[in-house]
Amino acid sequence: MPVSDADMVRAWTHVLSLSKLQPKQTVTILTSQNTHPQTLNTARIAATNMGATVNRLDLSPVNAELAHSRDSLAYLGTTPLTGNHAAIAALKKSDLVLDLMTLLFSPEQAEILEGGTKILLAVEPPEVLVRMLPSIEDKTRVGKAAAMLQGAKEMRVTSKAGTDLRLPMGEFPVIQEYGFVDEPGRWDHWPSGFSLTFPNEAQASGRVVLDRGDILLPMKSYVTTPIEMTVERGYVTSITGDLDADLLNDYMAAFDDKEAYAISHIGWGQQTRARWSTLGLYDREETIGMDARAFAGNFLFSMGPNNEAGGSRTTACHIDIPMRNCTVLLDNREVVRDGRLLPLEQAA
Repeated sequence: MPVSDADMVRAWTHVLSLSKLQPKQTVTILTSQNTHPQTLNTARIAATNMGATVNRLDLSPVNAELAHSRDSLAYLGTTPLTGNHAAIAALKKSDLVLDLMTLLFSPEQAEILEGGTKILLAVEPPEVLVRMLPSIEDKTRVGKAAAMLQGAKEMRVTSKAGTDLRLPMGEFPVIQEYGFVDEPGRWDHWPSGFSLTFPNEAQASGRVVLDRGDILLPMKSYVTTPIEMTVERGYVTSITGDLDADLLNDYMAAFDDKEAYAISHIGWGQQTRARWSTLGLYDREETIGMDARAFAGNFLFSMGPNNEAGGSRTTACHIDIPMRNCTVLLDNREVVRDGRLLPLEQAA
C-alpha cells in the first residue's frame, strides 16, 4: 500500500523529534541516484517545518565495475565521499546528516561522527519506514538487551538444525540500533531494532547450519537447502551444501579476500513490527532487507569487516544472515529460545 506524503512528513517529524532536532540547526540530506524521491522530499519538508537549515548533498554512485548488484551493501568501503574533502567538510559542519545514500563501514562516516555530527540512515521504502516507526519503547528494549551483552563474556548459539557456535566477547563495544539519533556523534538506522557486538578476534569457533527459511543478504534470498559452515579461530573455513552453498561460495570467492570470511557482528533481532516474510513481497532492488535483520527472535550472524566497532579489519564483502529457530545464550542465560524472543526480565 503506498504511503501518502502527509504520512511521511508526520513520520519524519516524529523521528526528527526523537533525534532532538532543534530550530536553526543544520541538516544535510545526503543523496545519490538510488535515493527514494518521496523519502527525500518529505524529509526536507519535515526538517524545514521544524526550523532547521536544510541542505542537500547529491553525490554520484561509485563501484559499478566492482559490485555484484545494485544493493548499496554489495560492495563496502569505497563511497562517493572517498577523497571528497569538500563534501566531508560540509557534513562535518552539519548537526544532523540524513543518509539516504548509505555510508556504512566507511572511514568517512567514522570521521564525521567523531566531530559530534549525528547520522541517521534511511534507505528502505516509505511503507517500511512508516510501519517500523521507532519509539522510546524500542530504545528501552534495545538498551536492556545491550546491557546484557555488555556484561557477558560469551555468546553461544545452538539450533535443532545443528548449529553450535561459541563466540567469546568483550574486546569490542556493544552497538544499539533503535531507529533515531538522540546523542551527539551517534549513528543509527531507521528502521531497526537490535543490539549487536563483535566476537573477540580469532576466538569464535563451532558449527553454523543454515536451515530452510534463513536469509542471505545482500542476496536477499531465503535458504532452500541447508548450508553448513565450519568456524575456526574467528573465520569460516568451509561452506558446504547444495546450490545455495555453491552460490554463496561463488559470491564470496569473487572478492578474493580472506577477511570476507571473518566473523563480523553478532546479535539478535528485537523488533516486533518487523516480519520474517516481508522479503518475499519485494523486488530485490527495492529493499536492503531491514525486516530480515530486525525481526524479533532472529540470530543475526555475519561475516566481513569489524571497523564499524573500532576494529582494524576491512573488506568490501559483507554477508548478513538472519537465522530462525536458534537459541541464543549469554553466559548460559537464554535470551532467545528456538527463535522466540524471551522477555529480558524473564530470561534465564
